[in-house]
Amino acid sequence: MPNAHLGWAEIRHPFHPLRGQRFEVLKTRRLAGLDTLILRDLAHGSFSIARDWTDWADPDAFDVLGRPPQRLKAESLFELVAVLQQLARRPENNG
Repeated sequence: MPNAHLGWAEIRHPFHPLRGQRFEVLKTRRLAGLDTLILRDLAHGSFSIARDWTDWADPDAFDVLGRPPQRLKAESLFELVAVLQQLARRPENNG
């Protein structure tokens, strides 16, 4: 059903500027192997966000087991390495 209401999603990513805000879910989509949500912001229109950055994310294994969370996850390190590699490839600005 194309017009079915999918519900709401809250942005949970710790560094996202809209963290803690809830938005209507317009669509779910898989882009480049990443599950994403298309959300509606009444002030700015629609935007896409990784499902894992919202309360729609799969539960963390530590939460399921009732264990304290890791301080630093391997995924975070991989993201950091990717950002550093991108920065290293940029030509220097000698302006």
